[in-house]
Amino acid sequence: MEFIDYYKILGIDKKSTESDIKKAYRKLARKYHPDLNPDDKEAEKKFKEINEANEVLSNTENRKKYDKYGKDWKHAEEFEKAQQQQQSQRGYQQQQGPGGFSESDYSDFFESMFGGRGSRASNIQYKGQDYNAELRLDLNDVYTTHKRTLTVNGKNIRLTIPAGVKNGQVIKIKGHGSPGINKGPNGDLYIKFSVENHSKFKLDNDDLYTSVDLDLYLALLGGDLIVDTFDGKVKLKIQPETQNGTKVKLKGKGFPVYKKEGKFGDLYITYNVTLPTNLTDKEKELFNELAKLRSA
Repeated sequence: MEFIDYYKILGIDKKSTESDIKKAYRKLARKYHPDLNPDDKEAEKKFKEINEANEVLSNTENRKKYDKYGKDWKHAEEFEKAQQQQQSQRGYQQQQGPGGFSESDYSDFFESMFGGRGSRASNIQYKGQDYNAELRLDLNDVYTTHKRTLTVNGKNIRLTIPAGVKNGQVIKIKGHGSPGINKGPNGDLYIKFSVENHSKFKLDNDDLYTSVDLDLYLALLGGDLIVDTFDGKVKLKIQPETQNGTKVKLKGKGFPVYKKEGKFGDLYITYNVTLPTNLTDKEKELFNELAKLRSA
């Protein structure tokens, strides 16, 4: 496997900070973005290299592995597992170097694993590296089950996103990580959902909360009111003499429950009674009469 110098691709060095990496990536990404270089295969190739370099160097753990193992950084976990197995088999406590291996053992191990030396280690199967990705969605997106295509490491993965998935929730897509070693199983893909709420509803577990304004006359006398729910409008019956801050529950009008088809939380509505403004002289007169009646 040919060594790819990610630092050179981004035009930085190993002493560069996270901020340096971010600045270099943004500058080059803008320069070689496909939208600015249509039908330019070389720019497209360069753009992919820039993204790959940023994916590795902007991740603290991946950068450590890359700095230590070079082109074989993706197999660092396999190396360290073999390192532990060898220590266990030999049963010794004294270490040759960091972790029990000398620096030269790194290349020996990777060559025996992937270069066909015929070592006993080449027969050991290892699971591939797991991948992690983040998918940003709006609350409206996760109200219904739908399909979405996610691109991970240049591969398009078609996902079915169940209704009711929560912000910060992580799901596993089995076998969509890095290929296994020596016919070992592929790694898995872990997707973290970042769900943003731009609606007027507050979500708590599977229940929704909102407030509705009632004018004074409707609150006093009662009547019908059309209100918004997350999936449409409903007509509510307002009881006479409804007090400010009164809460009502609309059963089953909340958010869908994750992986429970047809089951929903509840919607809680708080009434805010609003007072009339800019009263006319006649209205003031009538309110004064009403006040006298109430105090009689």
